[in-house]
Amino acid sequence: MDSSSSSSAAAAAEDAPPATEKLAVFWHEGMLAHDAGRGVFDSGHDPGFLDVLDQHPENADRVRNMVSILRRGPIAPFLSWHSGSPAHASELLSFHAAEYIDELVQGNANGVKKFCAGTFLNHGSWGAALLAAGTALSAVRHILDGHGKISYALVRPPGHHAQPDRADGYCFLNNAGLAVQLALDSGRTKVVVVDIDVHFGNGTAEGFYRTDSVLTISLHMNHGSWGESHPQSGSVDEIGEGSGLGYNLNIPLPNGSGDAGYEYAMNELVVPAVDKFQPQLLVFVIGQDSSAFDPNGRQCLTMDGYRRIGQIMRSMANRHSDGQMLIVQEGGYHMTYSAYCLHATLEGVLSLEAPLLDDPIAYYPEDEEYTMKVVDVMKKRWRESIPFLKDI
Repeated sequence: MDSSSSSSAAAAAEDAPPATEKLAVFWHEGMLAHDAGRGVFDSGHDPGFLDVLDQHPENADRVRNMVSILRRGPIAPFLSWHSGSPAHASELLSFHAAEYIDELVQGNANGVKKFCAGTFLNHGSWGAALLAAGTALSAVRHILDGHGKISYALVRPPGHHAQPDRADGYCFLNNAGLAVQLALDSGRTKVVVVDIDVHFGNGTAEGFYRTDSVLTISLHMNHGSWGESHPQSGSVDEIGEGSGLGYNLNIPLPNGSGDAGYEYAMNELVVPAVDKFQPQLLVFVIGQDSSAFDPNGRQCLTMDGYRRIGQIMRSMANRHSDGQMLIVQEGGYHMTYSAYCLHATLEGVLSLEAPLLDDPIAYYPEDEEYTMKVVDVMKKRWRESIPFLKDI
């Protein structure tokens, strides 16, 4: 750490809240054991004529940097650290089908299995997935049992593409979905999920698509379906079914929406919907692959944008759930900048008055005017098609 970072950390330590008010980070190093291999980007393919192949984008090193920036960066005094533990099979069945869990167990027994494009179960993967699910459950129990108001499940493999009956998009078990179901089973009657990963949180949406107890909101790149494992399109037309009609809200944003575009979408769409729903718990699903420099996205958020989204989420939690909020990690594949954007997100959640870290590579042009027009069209559509949002 250089002298300027040390000074920042010392200044932050002086202003740090009492231990009972710290943001609780749940983590277990056993999650680093998952290795999705090497190839051309996330394909696992070696064409035979390249000397250097890519590490799979969802690799352990990206999360090592997230852990290290939280442990040694200027936000460190505001955090407390807690160990996760593996989920039990019975806990997995609260969200996932038994046949699918059997398929995962068998894949693990065989040693290597490709479930779909980019999604590889290798030696060490199943243990890491169980730890990720269990760590998310530990993080939400921390809140439900009254030990703290804000907890962060720093987990991998990610989970929000994992549907009740299938793997998808680097995901095996839906960590956030399992935590939401535990909250419901523990007596919370209304939970909202706000997902800002660059890709549609289709697995979480699918798991709660037919209930009005969970409002799922996803802000994502307009990428559409990507095959049999991901049949959902993430379009504004996918609004839930049965009693869940109107309780899945998709916000597909144009490429390059940037900080101003995302803030506008949060204030014009997410905040009014959450205020109408009045949840008893907020679940904030984060992915830094919406950043300006991520290899897996094109949304152009910078640290300032993530910090502002964190502030908005904290404000909603204060209004609706006595400040209670679970944060669950998903994507974010730039090796260093993802860690910086995570730091900024948690700064926002903690409502820190001034940025603790400068953005090392901030500037990127954005087209917020076009995004704002798209958001206005979606707001009009919601008023016309979602009964509980008719007067937002």
